[in-house]
Amino acid sequence: MPVALTIAGSDSGGGAGIQADLKTFHQFHVFGTSAITAITAQNTTGVTAIHPVPIEDVRAQIDAVVSDLRPTAAKTGMLANAELAEAVASALREHALAAYVMDPVMVATSGDRLLEHEAESALRDHLLPLSSIITPNLEEAEILTGMEVRSLEQMSRAARALVDAGAGAALVKGGHLEGDAVDLLWDGHEERLWRHPRIDTRHTHGTGCTLSAAVTAALAAGAPLPEAVDRGIRYIGRAIDTAPGLGAGRGPINHFAPPD
Repeated sequence: MPVALTIAGSDSGGGAGIQADLKTFHQFHVFGTSAITAITAQNTTGVTAIHPVPIEDVRAQIDAVVSDLRPTAAKTGMLANAELAEAVASALREHALAAYVMDPVMVATSGDRLLEHEAESALRDHLLPLSSIITPNLEEAEILTGMEVRSLEQMSRAARALVDAGAGAALVKGGHLEGDAVDLLWDGHEERLWRHPRIDTRHTHGTGCTLSAAVTAALAAGAPLPEAVDRGIRYIGRAIDTAPGLGAGRGPINHFAPPD
C-alpha cells in the first residue's frame, strides 16, 4: 500500500489541515501518516487559538515516520513561522523525500492569518526549491511572487515565476476569479487549464488542503504529475458539490466524495 506524509496543522473542526489530509489520503486508498506542526482551535466561523508545536517535536514526528513508514509522497500545509518552515525544509532535504507537494498555507478560509508575515520569505527561500509542485491560490501567488495575480494572464505569469524560482511545477488556483473557476498548471514545459462552473456555496472550508492532499495521494500511488493534478481537481469539484452543509460559517466539503 502506498504511504503519504502530511506535515501540517491540526483543525479541531475537522474540515482542513491534518484531518482533511488524512481523510483524503484514505479516500485515495493511500496510507496516511502525519507530523502536526500546530494545534488550532477553530470551527466553520473562525480560528480562536493557535499553538505551534515545538520544532524538536515536529522533527521527531517526521523522523519517526520516515524511519519506519517511508512515504512515497509528502506535503506541507500550515507551518506557522519561519523557524518551523526552515526546520521542515531541513528534514525534507536530509530524508531526500521526493514527490513533495507544497501548499503555502497563509490564511484560513475564514480570513484568519495562519502564517507569520516574517515566514513568507522562509517558504520562498527554503521550501519552494524543494517542491515537485506548489499549489497557491491567487493571494498566496501574489505574496510569493510579488506580482499582481487577478487574471488568467497574470496567473500564467505567476506560475512561470514560481517555477523559475525553483518549484518543479506550479498549480495556481483561480477559485477567486470572476466567472468560471480556472486552475492553471505550468510544469516548465506545458501549460494546462481546468475550467469549471462556479458552485454557489459557502461550504468551501478545507478546499486548499484537500486538493494538495489529493495530488499528494495520487503521486504516492504512482500517478504522473498532470494526472495527479487532474484527479485532485475533479475530486475537489465533487467534494464541494456534495458538501454536507455543516456549521454556521464556511462549512467543510465532503471528503466522502469518490476520488474518480
